[in-house]
Amino acid sequence: MDLYLRSKNFPGGYEIIVVDSSSSDRTQEIVRNLSSRISHLSLLVVENRGKGWAVKQGMLRASGNIRLFSDADNSTPPESFDAMLPFFSQGYDLVISSRDPKDRAGASRTVKEPFHREIMGKAGNLIIQIFGGVWGIWDTQNGFKAFTSRAVENIFPRMRMNGFSFDIEILALARRLAYQIGIIPIRWRYDPDSKVNLRAYLAVLRDVFRIRWNLIRNLYQI
Repeated sequence: MDLYLRSKNFPGGYEIIVVDSSSSDRTQEIVRNLSSRISHLSLLVVENRGKGWAVKQGMLRASGNIRLFSDADNSTPPESFDAMLPFFSQGYDLVISSRDPKDRAGASRTVKEPFHREIMGKAGNLIIQIFGGVWGIWDTQNGFKAFTSRAVENIFPRMRMNGFSFDIEILALARRLAYQIGIIPIRWRYDPDSKVNLRAYLAVLRDVFRIRWNLIRNLYQI
């Protein structure tokens, strides 16, 4: 990521925040060692309350006018950000990436997911679209999304979902706030070490109905 950002020569510079929530590997040690050589790199250690919580803390800590969060496995290459930039020039508030050609032509997966994940994903997406307030978006979960600072400051403090369903919640909030959502197609590589299992899928589907109920009761105060 640093090599990519350094090559862009952004006028306002850039920052990279690695958010770690009680990982059992050497993430913190590695980032601290690298930060001595990469001045734009910093480590944010947060309590382990779920992926959504970790992303929220990182996005609110960031200070850029455009803020991107990306999964650490690089399933979506950093260069995909190039395709996002024109949307912000056109006034969009957030831009997401999609692996589904129904969202954008050219979207694909280099390696197909296991059959059970394919089936669960397709069935779950219909539930997400119908009840989650994100109708028309076929890939809500890919971990490569960018926002204007205004969108971050209006969406992320309202978040209530700390787990994997946070992607759905932020898109539902963006829709409720009438923000323009851009979509870019990406060529995605499946990570066999993914921690998203059947239990996680079921938790996401449960949270979809919680998000719907929160919207109905206006708990997000929009």
